[in-house]
Amino acid sequence: MYILKCSDGSYYTGSTVDLERRLSEHEAGMAANYTKKRLPVQLVYFERFANIGEAFRREKQVQGWSRNKKEALINGNFNELIRLSKSKSSAIGKE
Repeated sequence: MYILKCSDGSYYTGSTVDLERRLSEHEAGMAANYTKKRLPVQLVYFERFANIGEAFRREKQVQGWSRNKKEALINGNFNELIRLSKSKSSAIGKE
């Protein structure tokens, strides 16, 4: 699972079995349409998994996160990540 920062400041989250190849595809504009329109891209975070299924599940989890939560993960700010997770679950309980 990886996160790219795009030229417009947005983040793209993906998963792959070969990170180097996939980054080359993104940089060449031969990967996702989202990144093709926002070149150049920069790898800002990645996690390795034993299999692509685990990576894909993590990708889908992170894609659902807010920008602030993604930035806490990217920056290794796990206290902020926990705080942001708790604040969302607290808000859900108040509805």
